[in-house]
Amino acid sequence: MEETLTLNTLQAAVAETGHSIDIVWVLIATALVMFMQPGFAMAEAGFTRSKNTANILMKNLVDFAVGSIAFFLIGYALMFGTDIGGLIGKLPFMEDVRPDIDLSFLMFQTVFAATAATIVSGAVAERTEFKAYVLFSIVTTAIVYPISGHWIWGGGWLSELGFHDFAGSTVVHSVGAWMGLVGAAIIGPRIGKYNGKVNAIPGHNLTFAALGVFILWFGWFGFNAGSQLAANGTANTVAISHIFLTTNLSAAAGTIAALVISWIRYKRPTLSLSLNGSLAGLVAITAGCDIVSPESAIIIGLIAGTVLVFGVEFIDKVLRIDDPVGAVTVHGINGALGTILVGFFAKEGGVFYGGGFSLLGIQVLGVAAVAAWALGTAYIIFKILKITVGLRVSARVEEEGLDIYEHGEKAYH
Repeated sequence: MEETLTLNTLQAAVAETGHSIDIVWVLIATALVMFMQPGFAMAEAGFTRSKNTANILMKNLVDFAVGSIAFFLIGYALMFGTDIGGLIGKLPFMEDVRPDIDLSFLMFQTVFAATAATIVSGAVAERTEFKAYVLFSIVTTAIVYPISGHWIWGGGWLSELGFHDFAGSTVVHSVGAWMGLVGAAIIGPRIGKYNGKVNAIPGHNLTFAALGVFILWFGWFGFNAGSQLAANGTANTVAISHIFLTTNLSAAAGTIAALVISWIRYKRPTLSLSLNGSLAGLVAITAGCDIVSPESAIIIGLIAGTVLVFGVEFIDKVLRIDDPVGAVTVHGINGALGTILVGFFAKEGGVFYGGGFSLLGIQVLGVAAVAAWALGTAYIIFKILKITVGLRVSARVEEEGLDIYEHGEKAYH
């Protein structure tokens, strides 16, 4: 009897320790993803002009602040509450939260929601009313992002079909980018961007931009590997290690591809495009980082880095949509591309592994459905904001800088 009690006690202690390891791992990953917020801020500030730096830093700060509360009060419920018809989660969310498990998951998902909103910031930078941006950020984290997220991660219709987006190439990155694309189109280009020809408007600090990208690369290990949601046991540690490796290899390959392609195309190895190539590789691998081989991760990164160069050029010169930081190509085009490539490179079910076209078809369907949702809702929201509070600052404010007029202070003196 005593031996049985001792064994039961030991088993309970082991189980409790394992559970604690899982929770701590999720919270460490959460902190890594939260650290991506200053990465986005530095990258966006560096790729834009000095007169708007305080505005950009404020937007990134507010994204996290209002996003945290909006997602807690509404968004988490819509995304992870009890499923209603495969389309939406049930309100209120608190009845579905178990304090011993779900609060760590809630925190992890909160930083993801803030990331989706922050992607929009770069696409509409340097000419957007701050109050309009704040309202848009709240609606994004409370409603738009959580609903499409429910379809994939919350037990909704796409998850039932077998759609695979492990850490959010489509759930997070494409949603933010498609909304940013609509915003940039409706708000219009910055003054002087298109006056008969396409004019480059260089950023003021590539040092900041590079620092931001390095921070994002670092934080992405939490973004992708943290989505394993457990670290206890051999299976989890093997999975985490695999995700670290595929994430890093794709980012490295994206960097190299963008560097080489830009060198060939523009006769110079361009730092700005190389930095965005790193991000393109990271975004593209996010969907399948858990189920593609390291070799496939390199190929995915090479494709993403190549597409990055031509995608930026297409949006700028053909569509003539002014995206100051290349957010639509990095997060939208490569988010969709990376998700679709899962259908080719997944070790189980991928076309290149004898799995046929079923998974590929599901991936394409999911990408299209989420894009339609994000584009449609963004159009409605931006149009409403334009009619009500206004979207664009005046020409004088834009020319002299948003920092002084919108915030009453400068980033530099």
